[in-house]
Amino acid sequence: MLEALKRHPFAVDAYFEQSLVYTYALPLDRVQPLLPPYLQADSLRNTWGFVTAALVQTRNLRPAGFPAWMGRKFYLAGYRIFVRFKTRAGKNLRGLYILQSETDKRSMCWLGNLFTHYRYSLTDIKHVQSNDEINISTVKSGLDIEVSNLEMYPDLPVGSPFANWLEACRYAGPLPFTFTWLPHTSELLMAAGVRQHWQPWPMQVNRCQVGFLQQPAFDGAILANAFAVEAIPYRWKKGITERWNP
Repeated sequence: MLEALKRHPFAVDAYFEQSLVYTYALPLDRVQPLLPPYLQADSLRNTWGFVTAALVQTRNLRPAGFPAWMGRKFYLAGYRIFVRFKTRAGKNLRGLYILQSETDKRSMCWLGNLFTHYRYSLTDIKHVQSNDEINISTVKSGLDIEVSNLEMYPDLPVGSPFANWLEACRYAGPLPFTFTWLPHTSELLMAAGVRQHWQPWPMQVNRCQVGFLQQPAFDGAILANAFAVEAIPYRWKKGITERWNP
């Protein structure tokens, strides 16, 4: 019964007040070993793979069908890898593979781990916004980010493998699917996302320290892009599974 609950058993609605996404590039041969065997890293020119850190201010988060006033307000942080998956029916899906999730509310941490395999942990998040500058920091998670919203497109981060912002926008997230691996049953759990008015805007990164990426597996990761979106109605559909057969 508990395992059945953890499979994203119902759709969830939320409203994204603001979402900031920071994507890091690593050589493809460094990213692929971090994935289960059925997933392929979504690569750029068959050379680079990408890990993303997303910081999302949400409100009205609740099971789909419930009125918005019953929803809760949370800050969510997620660490994901851009991937592709080919279903048994031959469909090619693009999405994000979950590495870890964080939230600022104990209730969201408990509920998130009850109904998903998204690996939630509790953290402290401080968000300060003044004029066109945003600063997000945590003590517990070692996060310290400062970005500016410019009227014109900023330069890409130094060392970014993207040729331009149009190419970089393909890795702005979130993507149509979120994937979780269930090793005890050799199944892939997929949750489709439905969004409206998604128009990511490039951000100028002044400072970007992400504690999660200090692990040895991500040594040498290069900041490749940073995007923001605001005022987005969002829905995660009920999770579905597909068994992997080697």
